[in-house]
Parts: sequence; structure tokens; C-alpha cells
Amino acid sequence: MYSKDQATQLKQEFWTAFGQYMAPVLSSEGMRTNWVNYKTGVKHVYFRMQADTKQATIGIEIAHPDLDLQQLFFEQFEAYKNILNSALNEQWEWQLHDSDDYGKTISRIYIKLQPVSIYQKGDWPQLISFFKPRIILLDEFWNDVKFAFGA
Repeated sequence: MYSKDQATQLKQEFWTAFGQYMAPVLSSEGMRTNWVNYKTGVKHVYFRMQADTKQATIGIEIAHPDLDLQQLFFEQFEAYKNILNSALNEQWEWQLHDSDDYGKTISRIYIKLQPVSIYQKGDWPQLISFFKPRIILLDEFWNDVKFAFGA
């Protein structure tokens, strides 16, 4: 078991290593990108990569505080579901109005990998291999559809 400080340090080490690993990778538009804190350009729409002691997830998170607008964004993504599935070459989970770790209502489209732990350095290659291709493909998908979301 790790202390809170040790856990924070390990997480920070992983995300720093992942960011350095991804630094040479340009976006689909040929631009430098902060892959760890990917900016969609649309308020309340995020690409999230998360890992903890049991699993890792990557996905699209819609966190608009107005639940009707959140649902509208979700439905817009549903209209592009075939394009997303084709770009990712896999099926992701779709959840309308779920709760995040802080009790906030969000909607998300995601996939998870388990069992892995961000606190086990031996799992880091597996985590990187999980996150890297998917964030790159999400970027390519987003470049094709972001105009429909006002980006």
C-alpha cells in the first residue's frame, strides 16, 4: 500500500512519462499536442484518460451542467457513432447521465482496460499501449466531426 504522497508521485511519474513518450507525435492536423490534457475546443467536452489501482479508461466525457444540453451533446455524438466506431475499430460503452467520482452528472463514451494498476510500473507499457493508439484515433475522429460541435 502506498501513502497518499507516494501514490500522487507515481501517478505524476506515469503521466509525465506518457506525455514525454507522446511528445513527438503530431495531431492529425500536424500540430504539437498536449495529449495528456487534450483540448477539444468545446466547453464541457473532454477526452479523458484515467488509471487507478484496478483499471484504465479512455473516453469522451460530456460534463455540461445543464442536463438537457448534456443529453443534446450525447445525441450529437450518437449521430456520429458509426464514424467513431469505424475510426476506433472497436465498440465503446455509451452512458448517458452517469456520475463521476465527485458525484457530478456526466455522460461518457469510453472503453476500459482491466486489470491494470497505474501504481505498478510493470503495467505502464500496457497502459501506454492502451492509451496511445486510442487518443491518436480520437484526435483523428475529432478532426473530422468537431465542426458539428462548434469547435
